[in-house]
Amino acid sequence: MRWTKGLALSLSVAYLCAGPALAADVYIYPEKGQSKDQQQKDEYECYNWGKQQTGFDPMARPTATSPPPEQRSHGALGGAARGAAVGAAGGAIAGDAGKGAAIGAATGGMVGGMRRRQDRRRQQDWEQQQAAQYNQGRSEYNRAFGACMSGRGYTVK
Repeated sequence: MRWTKGLALSLSVAYLCAGPALAADVYIYPEKGQSKDQQQKDEYECYNWGKQQTGFDPMARPTATSPPPEQRSHGALGGAARGAAVGAAGGAIAGDAGKGAAIGAATGGMVGGMRRRQDRRRQQDWEQQQAAQYNQGRSEYNRAFGACMSGRGYTVK
């Protein structure tokens, strides 16, 4: 659950930085004396065209998708519980289930803690990959939008 909140926060920040405007990252200047109404109409049509060309909608909120299930573990506590169960079974065979459970719990806790750190690293890598995909889509959209507006007689920077 914690990773979902972190991802949602990261994507929300990216969305707020990107801005909800049709072309928040660009300045548009009418070269041919177009009116404000005409410019708004052209921006809307170029927004639709850019969205169609790139498959990216700058007005849509980024969606948080969950990482693959193998990236989630139960950490040290879950590892300790599983280790205790396995250790108790092994200890029962050897004649001391309690001692086996204690050894299994300690070992399982250490392994579970290491897995938890690995999962966090994988999660961070996954979040960076999601942000990079968003930024690439936004960049491609901005290029398409700028090309459309330039074709209609605007300077776009």
